[in-house]
Amino acid sequence: MKQRFLGRSGLRVSELCLGTMTFGQDTDEAEAHRVLDTFAEAGGTFVDTADVYQRGVSEEIIGRWLKGRRRDDLVIATKVFGTMGGAPNAGGLSRKHIVRAVEDSLRRLGTDHIDLYQTHVWDATTPVEETLATLDTLVKAGKVRYLGASNLSASQLQRSQDLARRNGWEPYVSLQPLYNLLAREVEWELAPVSLAEGVGIIPWSPLQGGWLTGKYRRGMTAVEPGTREARYQRELGREAWRERDDERTWRVVEAVVAVAEEAGRTPAQVALRWLLGRPGVTAPIVGARTAAQLTDSLGAAGWELTPEQTARLDTASERPLPYPYDVLHRFRDREPQD
Repeated sequence: MKQRFLGRSGLRVSELCLGTMTFGQDTDEAEAHRVLDTFAEAGGTFVDTADVYQRGVSEEIIGRWLKGRRRDDLVIATKVFGTMGGAPNAGGLSRKHIVRAVEDSLRRLGTDHIDLYQTHVWDATTPVEETLATLDTLVKAGKVRYLGASNLSASQLQRSQDLARRNGWEPYVSLQPLYNLLAREVEWELAPVSLAEGVGIIPWSPLQGGWLTGKYRRGMTAVEPGTREARYQRELGREAWRERDDERTWRVVEAVVAVAEEAGRTPAQVALRWLLGRPGVTAPIVGARTAAQLTDSLGAAGWELTPEQTARLDTASERPLPYPYDVLHRFRDREPQD
């Protein structure tokens, strides 16, 4: 597996990142350790978790696995924001919560530092200056090496980078957004800001909850019971299948399947490989309930789509742009007037 720089930072990470949201829920500790072993044996070095995943259980499982590994060979990322208890300050991005949360994550991971510490969601209730200043002190104290963000808008990312630059604070070096062939809205503003600011993109849900694995086909009427997508639909409290069951979805799925058959790859590998070729993307975050499931995703490394295959996937996944992106796109290559 290739190693890539995370944005314009000097940190090298594997081109696939292992997501561990299932650890302690769908994946027990023994199987989670097999998943981690499989990932490391394939050359994977980048592991992502969050304190809120099973209220710290995911971090604890990773921490026990780390005891048998050389810590410096790995890049461990976790996140802060989610509510971790019943106290008034047990969540969010206040100084009080962040300082408590980082100590708890360090203890659960059994390490003296976190390589990439990420804000999980934008906190509209805390001044961003308070959050960024606090994160900067963690880097200066050696408890955190780099900072990242997830689930925020382009204006929020830009504001954060501008404030960090103005105050001499550590900036964000990574962005973790929803990004895949069925969800390309990141390309409207977040990706351009990330590229301009040297922020590496590490997409979550690169297979859109299984929709890009080829297991859903035109004519089906519901997701497979017991899957993560089925649980997600229950949590949303709405019929998410109807929201996805449209012509564009099936056009994308069928293009992915066709390219996979042509390339001798699986649909998941094609969808991940397409994402790896997008501007600014460092490493898609791949999750797996089992080591066998992970093996399929690992097949996305070490090969390339042809330009023609990439163009077919680009075309199939295009959607009409809303204003003002449609106007901006139309005039992006306009020659200057004499």
